[in-house]
Amino acid sequence: MLLTNIIHQILDFFASLGYLGVALGLMIEVIPSEIVLAYAGYLVAGGHINFVGAVVAGVIGGTIAQLFLYWLGYFGGRPIIEKYGKYILINKHHLDLAEKWFSKYGVGVVFTARFIPIVRHAISIPAGLAKMPIGKFSLYTVIAIIPWSILFVLIGEKLGKNWETAKEVLTPYTPMIAVIAAALLVVYFLIKKLVSKK
Repeated sequence: MLLTNIIHQILDFFASLGYLGVALGLMIEVIPSEIVLAYAGYLVAGGHINFVGAVVAGVIGGTIAQLFLYWLGYFGGRPIIEKYGKYILINKHHLDLAEKWFSKYGVGVVFTARFIPIVRHAISIPAGLAKMPIGKFSLYTVIAIIPWSILFVLIGEKLGKNWETAKEVLTPYTPMIAVIAAALLVVYFLIKKLVSKK
């Protein structure tokens, strides 16, 4: 109950900042992005902000958050992540899994992993460790965050006052989303393999 109250107070503060609040909520990652975006959808339903603005703010904030993790990996290296990762909710298991995926599937996983639990946030770190070009990383990240933002803002808008159940509403569809993301990863991998052969 105390944690719920704290989250509500933080969200109320973000709401008072409008679009900037939505972006900040995603940038600092103190609350999961799904909750921040669903709350943004609730604000859209109440007429406080508009849908397009909420999505744009979500994409900007989400991208900056991932760029921070990328730079952390790029300049700090694995020892820094292992030491301080717990403060950004990333543990050694998350990092190991993300590195394994990045090593196996290459840069394309930066897009597909955004839709898969556990590795969704951590994948930016091995991208930084591998010195992936910042332009390519940013492009793949933005392309993935756009549908993610649209989805949760839309759900939050439709649910209105019941926005807090957004994650539960989407849960039954999570396996399907993961399968689609995995399929996209396989397609990318096959294309990459064909190109390398040529």
